Amino acid sequence: MDLRRVRPPDRDDASDLELMATIRDEIRRDGPMTFARFMEIALYDPVRGYYRSTDARPGRAGDFLTAPEAHPLFGRAIARFAREVHDAIGSPEPLTIREYGAGEGALAEPLVTALGPRRIRYVVAEVEASRVESVRARLLDARPDVEVLPDDGRPIDGLAIANEVLDALPTHRVARHGGRLREILVGVSTDGGLVDVEADPSTPALADRLRDEAVELRDGQVAEICLAADAWVAAAAQGLASGVLLIVDYGHPAADLYGERRHAGTLATYQGHRVDDDPYVAVGRQDITAHVDVTAVERAATGAGLDHLGTTTQAEFLDALGLGNLLVAEQTAPGATLQGYLEARSAVVRMIDPAAMGGFGVMAFGRGLPPGVTLDALLERAGAVGA
Repeated sequence: MDLRRVRPPDRDDASDLELMATIRDEIRRDGPMTFARFMEIALYDPVRGYYRSTDARPGRAGDFLTAPEAHPLFGRAIARFAREVHDAIGSPEPLTIREYGAGEGALAEPLVTALGPRRIRYVVAEVEASRVESVRARLLDARPDVEVLPDDGRPIDGLAIANEVLDALPTHRVARHGGRLREILVGVSTDGGLVDVEADPSTPALADRLRDEAVELRDGQVAEICLAADAWVAAAAQGLASGVLLIVDYGHPAADLYGERRHAGTLATYQGHRVDDDPYVAVGRQDITAHVDVTAVERAATGAGLDHLGTTTQAEFLDALGLGNLLVAEQTAPGATLQGYLEARSAVVRMIDPAAMGGFGVMAFGRGLPPGVTLDALLERAGAVGA
């Protein structure tokens, strides 16, 4: 029995009616749509999409918990890295930080607070424009001097961060049957529900991606191929004049992502901190994700002119930044309580647990850095200074 298919009695699977009507109308007009197109509508529709809602998405009151929401210690650790990036590019004034998927500012607040007196410009790259005001309001008390701006795409000198962003990019779904690559499209059943429909690939780019990564799916295997990651990385690279693009997400090199352990793919949905794998329920009201192809991201970044500084795990990244020391300091911080420390320790364990967030991939790409600068070198300096 697949326990993920056993619905909790209190789960509401109702979809957004307007979104469903939009999806059905397009399918009936144009035929089955790619899963990438379905995700684009379900997550990013300008009016009804999941990420357009004013409801809490990440966070304890939302559907999933990211490291910044788990505890401010994550942002304080990232501040150490930001400081070293700023120094490496000659400390231009102000330090500009662009955060993709900034949400309500859970990362921004502890990050800019820990950076101390440095002048900071914080650029919010969000699909929902109202998030800019959310971040600005959150920083008002902590750092009223920080300039908070909506992203206009102009190249920055500083640090660009994408924490758990790429996993929610629209992805295609494919399967191999009878020695042939097939694409899993989205169709409409006789009762009006959404169903999988197999067809020939909608674009040769799907087979090209697998070939370029020397991947051959096994018969019966299902997989996700996120072609949108290439365009996302290219745009992020274009937006970096000098500094570092830091990507943190759950993902794997291609050989592992498409290996035997993931025969059914990695597609997952999140609602109310419950994980499932049925994307056709609660449309517009649940998150839809797939693991990131680290090989494809690295290839896209270097192809866009960035230097690959290094790839590591979140556990190793945070350890090098001195997260343990930051946790110890929580015991003697002003207003410290035993309960507060235990909550911080629990969050840190989750951040570094290889079976949880600790296994996430951390990829760093640079432009305009001095010769010889690597991720390890930046982390070594940041850890030594912050210790």
